[in-house]
Amino acid sequence: MAGNLTRDEARERARLLKVESYEVALDLTEGDERFGSVTTVRFACGQPGASTFIDLHGAQVRKVTLNGHDLDVAGYDAEKGRLPLPSLAGDNELRIDADCAYMRTGEGLHRFVDPVDQKVYLHSQFETADAHRMYACFDQPDLKAAFQLTVLAPADWEVVSNAAASQVVALPGESGKHTVNVPARRWEFPPTPAISTYITALVAGPYHKVTSEHDGIPLGIYCRASLAEHLDADNILEVTRQGFDFFHRVFGLRYPFGKYDQLFVPEFNAGAMENAGCVTFLEDYVFRSRVTDAVVERRAETILHEMAHMWFGDLVTMRWWDDLWLNESFATYMSVLAQAEATRWGKGAWTTFANVEKAWAYRQDQLPSTHPIAADIPDMQAVEVNFDGITYAKGASVLKQLVAYVGLDNFLAGVRDYFAEHAWGNTELKDLLTALERTSGRDLSSWSKEWLETAWVNTLRPSFEVSQGRFTSFEVLQEAPADYPTLRSHRIAVGLYSLADGELRRTRRVELDVVGARTSVAELVGEEQPDLVLLNDDDLTYAKIRLDDDSLRTLVGGGIARFTESLPRALCWSAAWDMTRDGEMSTRDYVKLVVSGAATVTDLTVLQTVLRQARQAVQQYADPAWRQEGLRLLATELRARLAAARPGSDHQLAFLQAFAAVAGVDEDLAVLQGILDGSAVPEGLTVDADLRWSLVHALVCGGKLDESDIDAELERDPTATGERSAALCRAAIPTPEAKSAAWDRIVAGKLANHIARTTISGFQDPSHPELLEPFREKYFAEVGRIYQEWTFDQASSFAVGCFPALVIEPETVQAAHDYLQAAQPPQALRRLVLEGADGVSRALRNREKDAASA
Repeated sequence: MAGNLTRDEARERARLLKVESYEVALDLTEGDERFGSVTTVRFACGQPGASTFIDLHGAQVRKVTLNGHDLDVAGYDAEKGRLPLPSLAGDNELRIDADCAYMRTGEGLHRFVDPVDQKVYLHSQFETADAHRMYACFDQPDLKAAFQLTVLAPADWEVVSNAAASQVVALPGESGKHTVNVPARRWEFPPTPAISTYITALVAGPYHKVTSEHDGIPLGIYCRASLAEHLDADNILEVTRQGFDFFHRVFGLRYPFGKYDQLFVPEFNAGAMENAGCVTFLEDYVFRSRVTDAVVERRAETILHEMAHMWFGDLVTMRWWDDLWLNESFATYMSVLAQAEATRWGKGAWTTFANVEKAWAYRQDQLPSTHPIAADIPDMQAVEVNFDGITYAKGASVLKQLVAYVGLDNFLAGVRDYFAEHAWGNTELKDLLTALERTSGRDLSSWSKEWLETAWVNTLRPSFEVSQGRFTSFEVLQEAPADYPTLRSHRIAVGLYSLADGELRRTRRVELDVVGARTSVAELVGEEQPDLVLLNDDDLTYAKIRLDDDSLRTLVGGGIARFTESLPRALCWSAAWDMTRDGEMSTRDYVKLVVSGAATVTDLTVLQTVLRQARQAVQQYADPAWRQEGLRLLATELRARLAAARPGSDHQLAFLQAFAAVAGVDEDLAVLQGILDGSAVPEGLTVDADLRWSLVHALVCGGKLDESDIDAELERDPTATGERSAALCRAAIPTPEAKSAAWDRIVAGKLANHIARTTISGFQDPSHPELLEPFREKYFAEVGRIYQEWTFDQASSFAVGCFPALVIEPETVQAAHDYLQAAQPPQALRRLVLEGADGVSRALRNREKDAASA
């Protein structure tokens, strides 16, 4: 995000201007640092004589012409990214001739050199407001316009944008202002429909491409040439076709952008980006090594998420970033619905949603930075930190609940009306609610106030009395903390589960509305007390769920392994993890639950989530005196599961990956060494490049390999992924010298964004937290400078990634509050530091709980 545009400034600019079109000419043949960018903008001003500004960041401006008159370029502020536009006419034509900078941070127009073949690849990333790093524009979502792009590029490059190229002209030996030694081509693209700046796009380079077609829509899949052999285009195209068929059916409106390209680009900063007709993805989604089906499922969800945005976000766009949550929540909900109804994952997609997305939402909603789903976004810095679990996962959870409230058919009918009424325009939340009220006949104003305008998550507990084995009373208790006292209305199901013939099956289900602090469930009075009571069965509402003592004993005693359905098992895993995070269940009990139940989890996403949470619990929440015992307990079980897993199965790979992350004693490390050197490879296991790096990392953390071994592995795998993996391993070497060297590389600010991220991850490896204590003071000495000098994405990566979260001491919390008091940092940085301190405080409380349980 370049300039910090405020909401008030955006409203004033939107009041003044109506933008008709952009013509953007780019010259990508000028060199390694900068590229030519000539922009012609045509726009109307409703108040002739008024002044405004256009956005352009970090450029070298040669000439600016407004309505035939040259403007003084001295008024341009490259750092703020603003060029004043005085004395506007009713109708205006503005031409800006500039050189813009390639980025190495994943923002703007990012430039990457492939270490395998030294080929250059470019991709754009403009959300939330980085389009003006590539061309001059009014960079806000409600000033939509048509965009016509012309690009001069080396002759061996593919150039992809929002529309299909209308003409590609060869220019042998000549390019732009310069004569070059290699031929070039000029790519001419037709004007787009009216779209927002943040979803315009450019991807260029010698990309490998696979083309296809579905239902009249041209499809393209792109990746780097050196990854072409790993591109599983058939699977990607299958999900793409399923998605189009589903969304065409439920939205009642054909895909609006002509062709549909999906591009897997290097050093991407997010999972994906919904550029209209030109979707960019994290390159890790091209699987160069074996992955579990859980990862393939996650990629499918991402593909469908971005496709849903073509309608909700790109065709109809939020007026301002206050409604970012609706944009992302809708795409998240619709992607899971599409997975559940149109792909091979079926209803299991909702199990994944319950265990992954909602866990993210619950965690985010309990931080000191919690905020209503419909957040107040006064400026661009505020929106950048709101790409969080509330904006995506809580919002999607609440939309799922809304669907249950109004009915799926009514919901989709309202969405169809919304698209028809607001196509190519900008909207606010009230516009969608109006459409849903019309089709459902329900007043949604109270629902919106209760769920969208308040923060935090409620807790639901069962409360009952039993006589002679039967319920004599049964209530659902709802809790809210004093700081966030809202008690919401919930539609939930209560499930009773009993053990019979070695299986835990549901014997009774009651669905009801929970309102207020206590809700009686008269239907359950007289029922036999089961082995387990599960509130929010079928995952109908958004709330933390508690298990009564008898139900918890059933789970820890092995009942978690005996469910016959995946969703209730996932809900119990989620409840147990939530109770552990909140200090109501000891870490050692949670680990025992994982050890007793992990072997029978068939859902790979749930399994990998549970194993990751167990590792986090031991490393951060366990009594330090029990930490090593807990790690050994996990490692012993995972080693046994690895040995027992079916050869070549996803479970075999998942158990090995989890085992490598907790192996610490010589015996366990020897197993990893035997797999790495090939002397003791489990039957059916393929030890490919990425798995080798996982093993090297574990052995480095265990002190069995050193920098020379890392160098040797990099020589074996001299790819971009190899470089990132080597950076991770070097920073994880468990010596004070290695940690200091990694810190120096990080704070110098010269690392490319993905190398920086992996170096931070390796530096913060949890295997040796004692090595990180000297950097607590250094962090607070540097974070303010870095936040001020670096781009937002890199600065926030440092602020979050290097926070001394593993130095779990009261002094860390105090140091954070002392820094905030003394420095008074910007609100976005304040939020990130507070979140870090809250994590340490939670870990301290949970360690006390675990120690007391001993």
